[in-house]
Amino acid sequence: MKIKLEYVWLDGYTPEPNLRSKVKIVEYNEIKNAYLNGEFPEWNFDGSSTKQAETGSSDCILKPVRHYMTDGILNTIYILCEVMNADGTPHKSNYRSQLGNEQEDLWFGFEQEYFIQKGIGEGVLGHDRKFLDPQGKYYCGVGQNVVGRDFVEQHTNMCLNYGIDITGTNAEVALGQWEYQVFSKGKLKAGDDLWMSRYFLHKLSEEYGYAITIHPKPLQYGEWNGSGLHTNFSNDYMRNVGGEEYFKSLFASFNARHTEHIKHYGSHNELRLTGNFETQSIDKFSWGVSDRGASIRVPQQTAKEWKGYLEDRRPGSNADPYKIIYQIEKSINNAETIGDIKHMMNFKIDIDKLNGKYEGILSNDELLKEYKNDEDYELDVKTMEGSNIPTEEIDFNPQVQSELISVLRNKLQNSKIPEALKKAMMNGK
Repeated sequence: MKIKLEYVWLDGYTPEPNLRSKVKIVEYNEIKNAYLNGEFPEWNFDGSSTKQAETGSSDCILKPVRHYMTDGILNTIYILCEVMNADGTPHKSNYRSQLGNEQEDLWFGFEQEYFIQKGIGEGVLGHDRKFLDPQGKYYCGVGQNVVGRDFVEQHTNMCLNYGIDITGTNAEVALGQWEYQVFSKGKLKAGDDLWMSRYFLHKLSEEYGYAITIHPKPLQYGEWNGSGLHTNFSNDYMRNVGGEEYFKSLFASFNARHTEHIKHYGSHNELRLTGNFETQSIDKFSWGVSDRGASIRVPQQTAKEWKGYLEDRRPGSNADPYKIIYQIEKSINNAETIGDIKHMMNFKIDIDKLNGKYEGILSNDELLKEYKNDEDYELDVKTMEGSNIPTEEIDFNPQVQSELISVLRNKLQNSKIPEALKKAMMNGK
């Protein structure tokens, strides 16, 4: 019995990659174990045709990372892959590999907006009407106020059949504009599911003769909204512990890293983030409770007890979810790292405990000075250069609190954490 394996990957085009695929026909007996363990075989492709290799050495490796299949054994199995170099190292276009190991307590809900075009190079579906009302009637509309519903419902069903957790769909504010929401637990799975849902979107469009555009502002005339990829996120602490102080530390971190976020939130996003049409200006950061014109929207339920999730409304509809996830995780980690430092600085110093090492020979002032020069307790400068070093790796021995506090202050001042974030966090804002 023959089985179709459809390998899917991202090419090397910039600023955003394109989806690519090719099909391998195999005997069921050759890959039947993969149905049980998910370990599908690697494959290769010509990277010189995808801007991922030179002609003289063009082989790139497709490394399966997740597969999507239905209950029917004869249906196509879709295999999402990372692109690797011939020597097995991640290709420079492989941003998924930069996310590290899975983190299942980090949850994401992507709201993917898109426009349906009548065809390649043609106008948006429905915009050739003799009389076209301005936006207003189309959001969640029915009947004459929507177009393309059959296509949208087929895409939804395909995603659900292949195990992608589509949590909802709706017509958007512009005619021919739609949105669907994808929820996933785990940062890797979240990026994978969003990319595969986009793949299904483009593949189904072939049957209808449509073209799908996820450009952030395809309609640059008239009073029409753009398209975003609003990103809802939370970790275990946000959902179960939270607290106003913790959430405000997140806002300070996201504010300090605003430029870095925008840099990775999709090309041409400045056309959408104008401060109008439910957006904040691209050069400003703001947060607000139930504010859809803010950079970060705090849902009413989250603000009620300061527990729950947040919505980053800045990403453009064409943004790479792996890059979004990377930036969000980094901002969370920065806030938590500085929170740990502030906690240590607020500890009461017990000078008497320090005499254990020097047996009372030195005065308190001399003792603290000695600890500052003690190589046994020197913190490596890289400890404070990034948020990827777990705080538990730092030896917070009570006997060396004073020295640690002094060193941590110095390291914080010299670290690569943005100045605005350090200032805001250290002032308790």
